[in-house]
Amino acid sequence: MKVYETSQIRNVVLLGHGGSGKTTIAEAMAFVSGAITKMGSVTAGNTISDYDKEEQKRGFSISTSLIPIEYTDKDNGPVKLNILDTPGYFDFVGEVEEAVSAADAAVIVINCKAGIEPGTIKAWELCELNRLPRIIFVTNMDDDKASYRELILKLQARFGKKVAPIHMPIRENEKFVGFVNVVKQQGRKFTSGAKYEDYEVPADSEADLEKARESLLEAVAESSEEFMDRYFSGDTFTEVEIYTALREMVKDCDLVPVMMGSGINAQGAFALMNAVVRYLPSPLNSKQEEGVDVNTGERFAANYNSDTNLSAKVFKTIVDPFIGKYSLVKICTGILKPDTTIYNVSKETEEKSGKIYVLRGKDAIEVPELKAGDIGAMAKLAVTQTGDTIALKSAPILYHRPKISTPYTYKAYSAKTKGEEDKIASGLAKIMDEDLTIRTVVDAENRQSLIYGIGDQQLDIVVSKLASRYKAEINLDKPKFAFRETLRRKVEAPGRYKKQSGGHGQFGDVKMSFEPSGDLSVPYVFEEQVFGGSVPKNYFPAVEKGIAECCTKGPLAAYPVVGVKAILLDGSYHPVDSSEMAFKMAANIAFKKGFMEANPVLLEPIASLKVRVPDSNTGDVMGDLNRRRGRVLGMEGDHNGKTVISADIPISELYGYGTDLRSMTGGLGDFSYEFARYEQCPGDVQAKEVEARAALVKGGDE
Repeated sequence: MKVYETSQIRNVVLLGHGGSGKTTIAEAMAFVSGAITKMGSVTAGNTISDYDKEEQKRGFSISTSLIPIEYTDKDNGPVKLNILDTPGYFDFVGEVEEAVSAADAAVIVINCKAGIEPGTIKAWELCELNRLPRIIFVTNMDDDKASYRELILKLQARFGKKVAPIHMPIRENEKFVGFVNVVKQQGRKFTSGAKYEDYEVPADSEADLEKARESLLEAVAESSEEFMDRYFSGDTFTEVEIYTALREMVKDCDLVPVMMGSGINAQGAFALMNAVVRYLPSPLNSKQEEGVDVNTGERFAANYNSDTNLSAKVFKTIVDPFIGKYSLVKICTGILKPDTTIYNVSKETEEKSGKIYVLRGKDAIEVPELKAGDIGAMAKLAVTQTGDTIALKSAPILYHRPKISTPYTYKAYSAKTKGEEDKIASGLAKIMDEDLTIRTVVDAENRQSLIYGIGDQQLDIVVSKLASRYKAEINLDKPKFAFRETLRRKVEAPGRYKKQSGGHGQFGDVKMSFEPSGDLSVPYVFEEQVFGGSVPKNYFPAVEKGIAECCTKGPLAAYPVVGVKAILLDGSYHPVDSSEMAFKMAANIAFKKGFMEANPVLLEPIASLKVRVPDSNTGDVMGDLNRRRGRVLGMEGDHNGKTVISADIPISELYGYGTDLRSMTGGLGDFSYEFARYEQCPGDVQAKEVEARAALVKGGDE
């Protein structure tokens, strides 16, 4: 593959709902451009994008794929389209966020028959958040029940008048056979495959064409005062003026062109590539990548200039046991060449770049260099990870890391076969290198390992990947939750430990009081109020040690104890038989007896929860929170048609919440939470926990 100048490059991310046709459109563009000789299909599992076995097995994209397409545009000459094909299912949002961080523009793919889906709305919101210029491509136009006119009305009602159709469909005998170019006011009829020929605009399309044309001209007029004056004076705009104005408006996110086609038949693929080149910006005209000049500490904005020092950001990592490890980079300044000593600014470590590649799905194509604005890959970097910045050591630049969603869905995992823990840990580490929304945590308190993700489907795929790629099998289970124990009233309790077995015996005798300390952040507070030396001072530490040991595993349900004030009041000792061990055991006996008489209760962890949902779903979500024992603290609109609900809720009740929230809101709701405090749990919950853990209290182990 040849080396392209920055002005010849378009970095475009494909966004949309799962199943809308993104992968098929990417395949169609690769096919009509000559990058591949035969067009694959998602159902057959032979597309460029979905090369992973899990993707082929399940029939949908799981990770972002890069497809570089070389294309000669009649007006702009040779260009390179770096197409980033992303998953549509919400569990894989991290892959989408990584791709968006490297893209300069987007194509939102919509299935005409399905219409506006939750993934469409999410894609639009992501583009708005990142100020990403975009085109909407409507696919599945060959479906007899697809209504383009109805979809346009819904898009404009949802997203505003900046949604502007530049294509109108041509149908003959209710079949989709071509389209009308609104700007040129010319018909296009498909001949074979993706090719088309000029065609007269049908009479029944002229009225719709006139409306769409008038809307475009109004948009062009609003782009400058000069154009506005000409428009109102009845002057006409040239085709070049229209295209120039539309390109600027698209770049500024003031206009979103809508096109159409059929991905399966590759219809509209040529027109889409033309539009990407014509309307969407090259890196030279896109938003600048922001970072920090490490030497000066000042803000740095990359201008995608190839004639300066090298700097690049790693936006994705691929780790595959068959194709190896690749770090995908976007060159922000300078030129990346093979066998260059590069400096990982994030890790403060030097590495060799080795060979430079562009990836087309799983195929690595070696290139002599990558210029600013281009996307490529380096293989087998030892320390470099997603989000890192590479540069020259003499001119270190540190770019901001991509914003990746925080995972809140989690399950406990364990090895199916003992002895495979190291193999599992190694496999999970590689999976986490690829997907930043997967995390693992060791919960020492509950003796469990936890795995976090965006949703249950993603965690199931992690299990499958571990088994198929790394031959390591795990079970996923409901996690244990970190309850606490405390007491509610003051009591006094004796504790005597006496043991005689020949020779020196063991004797320790204490009288203690136990009461709430008022501080649930610490297990216990120990004091002594002994008078007259009934318990020698040298045994005080042993008594405290006995209390400390009891607090690690409470007598109610074997959970840690918090918020207890223990006071040593009195006792007795034997000059020969008393020992530190005896007094520790005596304190242990006193604690267990006194604690169970002091109205012991279980405390459950409470989270501060924020749920952002469409206004129309607020009632359903509030009702569900009440069923989960949540306490709604307030609601606030975000001025974008959504409500943010704040609530306190037991963490145990959040298990499975992500799936239920997605079901209630059609995937448009999201949530976040953090631990807030411990609160006494209801009697029925306590009774259930105490019964379930009775064996642990009697001396069993977890």
